[in-house]
Amino acid sequence: MLEQGNFLFRSPFLLCIFFWSFLFPVAVSHIPLGSKLFVEENNLWVSPGGGFAIGFVNRSDQPYQYSLGIRFNSKSIPVPKQTVVWVAGADVTVGNKSYFQLCQNGELVLVDSLRGVTVWTTNTSELAVVSALLRDDGNLVLLNRNQEVVWQSFDNPSDTLLPGQNLLVHKTLRAASRNSVSSYYSLNMNASGQLQLKWESDVIYWSSYWSRGNPSSSNLSAVLTSGGVLQLVDQNQKPAWSVFGEDHNDSVNFRLLKLDIDGNLRMYSWVEATASWRSVWQAVENQCNVFATCGEHGICVFNASGSPECQCPFKTRSSPNSKCFALNCESNYSMDTYEHTFLYGIYPPNESITITSLQQCKELCKQDPACTAATFTNDGTAQCRMKTSPYFSGHQNPSLSSISFVKKCSDPIAVNPHVLGSSPAQSPPVNRSHGLCISCLIGAASGTFVLFVIVQLGIGYFIYRKRSQILRKAALAYTNWNSKGLMMLPFTEIKDITGNFKHQIGPGMYRGELPNHQPVAVKDLVNAIEERRFRAVVSRIGSIHHKNLVKLDGYCCELGHRYLVYEFVKNGSVDKYIEDDELSQRLTWKRRVDICVTVARAICYLHTGCREFISHGNLKCSNVILDKNYEPKVSEFGLGTVHPEASYGGEKDVEDFGKMMLILITGRPEIKDAWEWTYEEWIQGRHPEVVVDKRLDGGVDLKELERLLRIAFWCLQTNEHIRPSMGEVVKVLEGTLTVDPPPPPFSHRLSERESPESGSKPPSPTEP
Repeated sequence: MLEQGNFLFRSPFLLCIFFWSFLFPVAVSHIPLGSKLFVEENNLWVSPGGGFAIGFVNRSDQPYQYSLGIRFNSKSIPVPKQTVVWVAGADVTVGNKSYFQLCQNGELVLVDSLRGVTVWTTNTSELAVVSALLRDDGNLVLLNRNQEVVWQSFDNPSDTLLPGQNLLVHKTLRAASRNSVSSYYSLNMNASGQLQLKWESDVIYWSSYWSRGNPSSSNLSAVLTSGGVLQLVDQNQKPAWSVFGEDHNDSVNFRLLKLDIDGNLRMYSWVEATASWRSVWQAVENQCNVFATCGEHGICVFNASGSPECQCPFKTRSSPNSKCFALNCESNYSMDTYEHTFLYGIYPPNESITITSLQQCKELCKQDPACTAATFTNDGTAQCRMKTSPYFSGHQNPSLSSISFVKKCSDPIAVNPHVLGSSPAQSPPVNRSHGLCISCLIGAASGTFVLFVIVQLGIGYFIYRKRSQILRKAALAYTNWNSKGLMMLPFTEIKDITGNFKHQIGPGMYRGELPNHQPVAVKDLVNAIEERRFRAVVSRIGSIHHKNLVKLDGYCCELGHRYLVYEFVKNGSVDKYIEDDELSQRLTWKRRVDICVTVARAICYLHTGCREFISHGNLKCSNVILDKNYEPKVSEFGLGTVHPEASYGGEKDVEDFGKMMLILITGRPEIKDAWEWTYEEWIQGRHPEVVVDKRLDGGVDLKELERLLRIAFWCLQTNEHIRPSMGEVVKVLEGTLTVDPPPPPFSHRLSERESPESGSKPPSPTEP
């Protein structure tokens, strides 16, 4: 991930995942209305000169998912190196029965036939489009009768800029979504006219600086020249800032600027002699300075050869895929010291800063149960930067003066060697009688017999209990496991691990414990479900793994019994905290916002990150569980498909998510009148904070509240076709996508009081 140069083709999204050699190109000057591209037919639209082509691409990380993209098509570039430069809808994917069409009404649409929905469109039905054209510069354009461009892909970039393509203010390049962190990287131009590389929406780790006058930022744009220069230019094409590729004076046929999945911005040139792409400039010279470059799997260090790589000096788990740091102490902790190391939190990317001494910084973190790590800057500022998240990263370098402390569990000692066994006290002298006592003998014999019987019964009971435990453990050890690694348990075992359904923790949900003492939650699917359908759904959801989705460990499918065995999540469901006045105070404003963002990401993963589209089907606060760090996990996803009559799409999940957001914001139960009151109070311009849960003790960010209310009511639109996708919802919540005020979601009730503009649309993933 950290190797420099040619990173473009070490990315799983770009290296050999586009198998174009079997495609059937169709070179056309203009693409007429009604033209279609099909996944199954592998057909292409090719630019007049043959340098670029557009068609479906198969993603290796999601074998049954396809994107619609533009890529290089020149014969001088081998097929595996023909890089994709634009993707419709950024990270939107579809199934293998899908198609891309220029409709008769002038819209380009990407249709997922399996789901029966349009997942992306240009929204150009009212612009009198008569044809499309893929130009020789890689720009897909829509033309009207006067051959004027009314829409173009250059205005809606994904992760790449081509020569001649402008990046305007508030437009964004976003790294491809290929791992747990890459989709959070973005490049945009701020209101001051500076290019900025960002992690999520608020961590800036690189900026372009220029001091030439003060041109209006609205007139600036970033452009990559054909000569290999990245510039900020004004409306007269006069450069205000420039950086040069190493080969900017050389004759190069193909260039591009790309935001790679490791978060670095690089300029690439095609080298004919080596038939490869070469990195000729990168924004962040030291890859370790890219925020979260190692994600949650370690910190960035330089190896013996001087190359940066991810290592984990404090790793406590053997699995290479587990996160580097995992604190789950059952006893005390100690603090390990790491010199020349700077750490920072990434989920969330914030920390508390205190001015103190080195030793006091260590003690503050050790005494604070919420603190996981701390960094003392040791550069004269005396800053102690404390982290409370278990997700942190950082970098290590001999030139760094900072010292970091990481909390570590102190293993308990089985035997204290300093405690010595005391000598038994000497018995006082006893007068011994040498006479024979018959009654004493009879009493002693009787007592001995009774004691013998009691001991035998005790031993028998102990052996019985021990044997039962061994049998239970043996039963678990020899439990059948399906191909997805799920336990297949008989109903008798379900009764056993739940104590005959003794501890109910929710509707149809029981707490249990496996013989190895692992706690689990057992869900009783009361309704009879056809066996084949049930096993198919279990196999489907059992293969889904995401840190914010509750893991399915096993199931029972026996006669009329249908049970699911989930991992147990400690702090219970969100609805418990909303309904209880005392518990609700633990859900601070920040935690509520984090819950919204995290749940949105989890649902977005179900919709677009799995092998096939999966709808939750029953998203609500009772299905959002909080772990010991109050990080949410979504449970009971994908169960709607076990019922043949159910037909759940992404639109229902979006609506349910909007309802959940309003419950978290207002603290009110799901009552439609309450939603209408919330909308009226907010949209009429009164104090928006009046809709916030009164039990919250301050801390409400009004700009954040405005953003949350806007997207929540977009999610609740009665016209499901104008609801946003979950991918758009995530971007709005992250602050990387702006959103207009929504029309009244309850139009049949509010139409007399509100008059929304016709044709209102939700945010688009390709619009700012």
